[in-house]
Amino acid sequence: MSSLAGFLLASLAVVAVPGSNLVHIVTRSAQDGRRAGLVTALGVETGTLLHVLAAVGGLAALVSDHPLAFTVLRYAGAGYLAYLGVRALGRRPAPDVGGAPGADRSAGRRLFRVWGDAVLVNLLNPKVVLFFVAFLPQFVPAGLSAAATRARMLVLGVVFLALALALDLCYALLGAALTGRLRGTPRRERRLSCVTGGVHLGLAALVLV
Repeated sequence: MSSLAGFLLASLAVVAVPGSNLVHIVTRSAQDGRRAGLVTALGVETGTLLHVLAAVGGLAALVSDHPLAFTVLRYAGAGYLAYLGVRALGRRPAPDVGGAPGADRSAGRRLFRVWGDAVLVNLLNPKVVLFFVAFLPQFVPAGLSAAATRARMLVLGVVFLALALALDLCYALLGAALTGRLRGTPRRERRLSCVTGGVHLGLAALVLV
């Protein structure tokens, strides 16, 4: 129980400290509304689930043994954040298509893209990769069998996932609460796009250094 309590505190610190996942959720929610924010949170934690499965399957150990692999992930993560930033800077206010033929299908495609962006942001997040490569194994006692080790990592990974999902949904709702103040006119939406793009570009630079 003491080990689990320590893991919970460490997990809370990792999730609560501002990073690319948190900023991406809040900015997406503020820019596109509550539904997009919630979908973004689900996408981020889909990425976390893939991290958990990769750690259980031994991929995290492979990254740990090959520093070049982590470097490649870091540069890929920075590149994708930069891409999101440039895309946000070039964004134009979306036309109102409510009630138009195919509107539901178009909204579904947009939400799927929002989800996919969030999955990739998390998969390429160096902070999360380091957590599963260097930190999570410290809570797995030495001397366990391979099956017991994988089971322990899976349980801890699911605990981390549940905590992160709860907090990320809160961040999405927080971002959505800002939507009314930040949107409403083309000028406000353009300003929000510039802020969102600048934040993502800043995060990309931070990941590189």
